[in-house]
Amino acid sequence: MPAGFDALNVLNTPVWLVSPVTEYLLFANSAAKEMMHDATLATLRKGPNSAHAQNALSMYVPDLKLKQDIVEIWTIGPHSQQTSLTCRLSLATFEGFGEVIVFEGIVRQPPTGLKATRSTSYQRKKQGFYARFFLTNSAPMLLIDPSRDGQIVDANLAALNFYGYTHDAMCNKHTWEINTLGRNILPVMTEIARLPGGHKPLNFVHRLADGSTRHVQTYAGPIEIYGDKLMLCIIHDITEQKRLEQELEHAAQRDSLTGLLNRRQFYHLTDQTSPAQLPAQQEFSLLLVDTDHFKRINDMFGHQKGDEVLIALSRMLESACRKDDYVFRWGGEEFVLLLPRTSLEAAMQVAETVRAAVAHIALPGLPRFTVSIGVARHNPDENIDALFKRVDDALYRAKNDGRNKVLAA
Repeated sequence: MPAGFDALNVLNTPVWLVSPVTEYLLFANSAAKEMMHDATLATLRKGPNSAHAQNALSMYVPDLKLKQDIVEIWTIGPHSQQTSLTCRLSLATFEGFGEVIVFEGIVRQPPTGLKATRSTSYQRKKQGFYARFFLTNSAPMLLIDPSRDGQIVDANLAALNFYGYTHDAMCNKHTWEINTLGRNILPVMTEIARLPGGHKPLNFVHRLADGSTRHVQTYAGPIEIYGDKLMLCIIHDITEQKRLEQELEHAAQRDSLTGLLNRRQFYHLTDQTSPAQLPAQQEFSLLLVDTDHFKRINDMFGHQKGDEVLIALSRMLESACRKDDYVFRWGGEEFVLLLPRTSLEAAMQVAETVRAAVAHIALPGLPRFTVSIGVARHNPDENIDALFKRVDDALYRAKNDGRNKVLAA
C-alpha cells in the first residue's frame, strides 16, 4: 500500500486512486475493495452498466485542472447482481506519484428531481418558452419517463431526423431500444437521475431506424414539464470525432510502415510498476529478431525494396505467432516478440520456426534473406532493461556466430 493512502480506509465512501498516464489502480480504500468483488479497474469502467465520457483517463486531466464537474458510472457488484455506481472525478498530486485521478463513489440518495409519477398525461404544447426551446432546437432532444421503463414521450424534429423515425414511432420506443447497452441502460439512467445538473455529458452508442449505429454524447437531467417529472436528453453525434480518436490512438500504438505495435507499446505492456500489466505475474519470454545483412539489401536494391522486406517479415512474424503473443517493430530491421506464459524451451521452438520460415520468403526482384534471433526468459524480479540486455547479448552472439541462428541467453 502506498504510504499515506491508508488514512482513506476510515472513510465509508469508496475511493479509488488511479494514475491517468498508466491507468494503473494505485489504491482502493476498504469501502472500494468491498464493492469491487475482484473486478479490475477496466471492468468497473467498461462493464455492462457503465458509462463515461473518455476512454483514456489522461483526456480528463485538462478539464479536471479547470475544476469541471466530471462523473463516470461504473458497474459494481457480483456478476448476478450487477448495478451502477456514480463516481465523481477530481485531480490530486501525491509525492512520488505525480498527478492522480481520485474517483469518489457518490453515496446513493433518493432522486430529488424524479419520482415515480407513472403519469401518462404528458401532452406537447405548442406555446410557451419550453415549447419554443424544444421544438426549434437544432440539437436532437428526447423527453424520457424513467418511471415507465425509460419510455420516450416526446422527440423534437432534429431527433426524428437523426434517428429516422416518425414522431409516433419514436414515442413508442424506450431508451433501451435505441441504446446498444439494451436494458443495461436502465440502472445507468437511475444513476443519472440522482445527479445534480452541470456534469459533463456521457458517451453511448445509439441505434438508428435503419439499423446503423452512431457514437453519441448525451446530456440527461431531470426536468418538470406541465407537472410531469421527466428527463430531458440532449444528443450530440460524435461518430466522426470517435473515428479520428481511434485513428490517432492506432497511430500512437503502431509502426507506420509495418502496422506492428511500436516500442512505446512494448514498454507500456511490460511496465512492472503495475501488477495488472501482462508480465508481472506471468512467465514470459522475449525474442529479438534482426534481419541479416539488411544494409546490403538497402544499398543494392534501394530503400523501397528494403521496406518490402520489412513488411513481408512483419506479416510472417504475425502468422508465426500464437493467439496471445505480441509482435513489435523495435526499430530499423529489428523486431521483438513477447510470448506470455512461455518457457525458454517453448520460446526456442517458436524462434526456430520463425528462422526457418523467413528463409523461405520469396520476394520478386530480391534474393532470399535470413534472420538471427536472441531468446531469453523473464526471471522473477528482473526489470525489463536487464531482460532486454540479456536477449540483446544472445542476438549479438548469434550474429557473430555466422547469422541465421537462434541462441538463448
